[in-house]
Amino acid sequence: MIKQLSLELVNSMNKGTLMEHLDIVFTEIGENYLIAEMPVDHRTHQPMGLLHGGASVALIESVGSLGSALILDLEKEAPVGLEVNANHLRGVKSGIVQARAEIVHRGAKTHVWDVQITEKNSGKKVCVGRLTIMVVSIHSNK
Repeated sequence: MIKQLSLELVNSMNKGTLMEHLDIVFTEIGENYLIAEMPVDHRTHQPMGLLHGGASVALIESVGSLGSALILDLEKEAPVGLEVNANHLRGVKSGIVQARAEIVHRGAKTHVWDVQITEKNSGKKVCVGRLTIMVVSIHSNK
């Protein structure tokens, strides 16, 4: 279902993006899921020194969007975020969080991803989210 590209190639797509700025790195691609990691540091903190909820949402959208990109024929279709929802469960001050995105719906016009963010070392849940992707057609003038 998900194209099995090399992690090096997938991570090279992050150059010059928010994902590069937040140091989001993909670490595993499965048949129906992806895993990415993000550091909890000065780039991802809110003023109280905790992981910013917006950084968690950016991680959710990044991992699900890339998952949809690996499903689609990008010469004909493009994935665009339609809706993202997140429930922040606990604060994290440092370390690495890991997002596991699993596709729960693969329609012709929408994809829905379930995303669980955990602390890498402890495995404790930090945030749970859901991302809806709209699949749009790319019209060429060929």
